[in-house]
Amino acid sequence: MSDNPRRFSSEDSIEETRRKKMEEFRRSADHAAIRGEVSSDGYEEPTDYSAFEPTDSDMEDEAPRQRRRRTREINSYSDNDTKKRIERDSKKQLKQQKKEEKQIEKGKAKRNRRIFKLVWITMVALVAIVLSQFLLVGINDLMAISREQNPTKVTIHIPADPTMDDVANTLYRANVIKQPGFFKLYAKFTSSEEDFRQGDFEIETDKDYEAIINFLQSNVNRTDIVKVQITEGMNLLEIANTLHEKEVISDIQEFLDLCNSDYFDTDFTFLKDITNASDRYYKLEGYLFPDTYDFYVGEAPKSVISKFLNNYDNKIVLHKEKYFGNSKKSTLVDEAAETGYSMDEILTIASIIQAEAASRDDMYVISSILHNRLKYGAEYGVSKLNCDCTVYYPYRKQADVPESIRSTFNSTYDTNDFDGLPAGPICNPGTEAIKAAINPSETEYLYFCHDKAENGSTPYYSVTNEEHEAYLEAIENGSTATANSEIYNGYDYYYDYYGNNDGYYYE
Repeated sequence: MSDNPRRFSSEDSIEETRRKKMEEFRRSADHAAIRGEVSSDGYEEPTDYSAFEPTDSDMEDEAPRQRRRRTREINSYSDNDTKKRIERDSKKQLKQQKKEEKQIEKGKAKRNRRIFKLVWITMVALVAIVLSQFLLVGINDLMAISREQNPTKVTIHIPADPTMDDVANTLYRANVIKQPGFFKLYAKFTSSEEDFRQGDFEIETDKDYEAIINFLQSNVNRTDIVKVQITEGMNLLEIANTLHEKEVISDIQEFLDLCNSDYFDTDFTFLKDITNASDRYYKLEGYLFPDTYDFYVGEAPKSVISKFLNNYDNKIVLHKEKYFGNSKKSTLVDEAAETGYSMDEILTIASIIQAEAASRDDMYVISSILHNRLKYGAEYGVSKLNCDCTVYYPYRKQADVPESIRSTFNSTYDTNDFDGLPAGPICNPGTEAIKAAINPSETEYLYFCHDKAENGSTPYYSVTNEEHEAYLEAIENGSTATANSEIYNGYDYYYDYYGNNDGYYYE
C-alpha cells in the first residue's frame, strides 16, 4: 500500500474528473457534428474554456501530464507523416492519370487526322473530277466547239439596264450559249459585266464568248433602229415629245433636264459661247441640229443629245466650204466672227428667221430686217424686234401653254417687251437660216408680213410703218397687192411654222 493514500485518492479524483470532462466533450462534439456545427477539420472550438483550465490539484500531477503530452506529440508527428505520404501518393496517382489521359487523347487525335486526311483526299478527288468536267464542257462552250454544227441566226432582246443573269439567261434560251454559269464566270474574269446594251440583236449561234460579248456591247449591232426626222424650226419641247412618241426616250423630263445642264460642256467646246444659261428656258435650244437620225428604242438620253451635238459640230463648227462667193474655204463659225455677233447670237437670229420665213429667199430679206432693227432701230423708233414667234416661247402658241398657267403666262423671250435679241434661240434652225443670219440681203426694210396660207404666204416688206399698215389692211380684206410677186413668183414657199394658217402676223 502507498504511504500516501490521500495523494493517490486525489490523483484518482482529478483523473476521474478529467475523464468525465473529456467524455462530455466527445459527446458535445458528436452532437455538433450531427447538427453540422463542426469545422472542416473536425474540431469544434469550445465556447467555455474554464472547464479545461487546470486547477491547483491538477498541477500536483504535472509529471503524468507531461508524459501524456509527449505521447500525444508523437502521435501528432505520426499523423503528419501519414498525411504527407498520402498527399504524395495522391499527386503521383493524379500525374499518372493525366499521363494516361494524354496518351488516350493523342491516340484519338492521330486517328481523327487519318480519317480527315482520307475524307479530304476523297473530296479533292471528287472536286477535281467535277471541276474538270465543268471546265471541259465550259471551255468547249467558250470556244463554240459544241456549237459549230448547223449555226443559225437568232433574234434576242436584251432588257434595259441588263444584269449578267439577264444576258446569260437570254443567250441560253436562244441557244447562243450552253453554259450560262461559265459565261457569267468568263464575263466577270474579263471585267465585261457592265457594258451590255439593251435592245434587239440578230446574232449567230456559232460565236465564241469574246465575240458574243463584243457583239452585245455595241449599239451598231442593234436591229431596233428608229428613224426620226427633226425638221428645221422644231423647238426643244417638240423634239422631246417626238422622241418620246417614237419610243426613243422614256422620260421626257430627264431629257429636258440634261438639255439644261452643263453635262456636255467638256466634250463640246462650242457650248462655251453660252454665257447666260441661267436666263434661258433651255440651255441647248438652238444646238439640236435638225436632220434625220437613226436612234434606238429606249436609247439613253445622253446618247441621243450627243448625236444632236455631234451633228451640229460636224455641220456648223467643223465643215468648211466657200461660203457667200468667197474664194477661200471657211466654217460658218469663222464667217459669223466677221459679223460682230457671237455664234450664239447668230443662232438666236437664225432661230427667229427659221420661225418667220416662208421661203429660202424670204429668210435673207427677213434677216436684213432684223439686222436693220438691231443696228438702226433706235434711230427709226423700232428698237424692238416685235416678233410674234417669241411671245409664247418655250411653247409654240398659246394653246400649248399648260392650262394651269395659260392665263398668266408671260415669256421672258417676248421681243415686244424689250430691245434687242432674246436670251437665246427660240428653236433649232437649219443651215440655210444660219447662213441667212450671217449674210443677210442688203435692204432698207424695217417691216414685213405674210399673206394668208391659202394665198401662198406671200411676203410683203416695207420701209415705213404706213406702207406696212396698208399691206396688213389688204391682207385682212383679201385684196392684197402684188408688189413683191415678181420677186417671189415661181419659188416654193416653206410651211409657215408659226401659224400663218390662222391668218397673218407682222413685226
